[in-house]
Amino acid sequence: MKFCRLLSITAGLALTMPGTSLDAQQGAAKKKAAPRGPAVAELEEAGFQPIFDGASMKGWDCDPDFWRVENGEIIGETRADHQPPQNIFCIWKGGSPADFEIKMQYKLTGETGNSGLQYRSIELPNVARWVMKGYQADIDGRQQYTGQVYEERGRGFVALRGQIVYVGDGKKPGSIGSLGDDAQLKSLIKTDDWNDLHVIARGNTLIQLINGRVMSIVVDDDKANRKMDGEIGIQLHKTAAAMKIESRNIRLKTF
Repeated sequence: MKFCRLLSITAGLALTMPGTSLDAQQGAAKKKAAPRGPAVAELEEAGFQPIFDGASMKGWDCDPDFWRVENGEIIGETRADHQPPQNIFCIWKGGSPADFEIKMQYKLTGETGNSGLQYRSIELPNVARWVMKGYQADIDGRQQYTGQVYEERGRGFVALRGQIVYVGDGKKPGSIGSLGDDAQLKSLIKTDDWNDLHVIARGNTLIQLINGRVMSIVVDDDKANRKMDGEIGIQLHKTAAAMKIESRNIRLKTF
């Protein structure tokens, strides 16, 4: 009981002594808050080279039944009654970059549409022409998967939107951190409109951004399954309904 009374007296003194009022304490806290320093300026884009000329399929290998060039865009389009036999890709044949950054703008039309930017990938001619296996910056019409790291014909979901994931050697992917709330990240993605996609692949680390916001990060130490270089492609997913994926301003920077 004496101890409780002593605590009350001490608390009362702290509140009534000069310079120790609540307002004074808050004022002192504000004075201690120092600026973090000058803001880091946005990095000026440099070193990127276009890999699509905006006028032709030069340098790309795509099924002409589904892909075309129009208005400076690579367009992949299906109808409900005209679908590929499986997911197919418009494949850039200019190399198999290892460490790189790629930027592009895309617009996906069709609520059930599904696409993605394939990278560090290989072709699977034993399955069919224009089929790929490897990492994918996923895109879909309902924005359920957009922004995640998916591995086509491989390990499947590697990192969901908003996750920082580590994959140990021979292990399953495991989340080690968060990039933000999924719903908030989803709200930054435009539906039926143009979005900016940016993928960074350096060593065993993959970073995917949409509209300037990091959506997912993977550090992949799974030596048997990861890919450290490979081809780039744009996906046209087999679906039950019509869809269209438009891509433009595709540019690549290698290291």
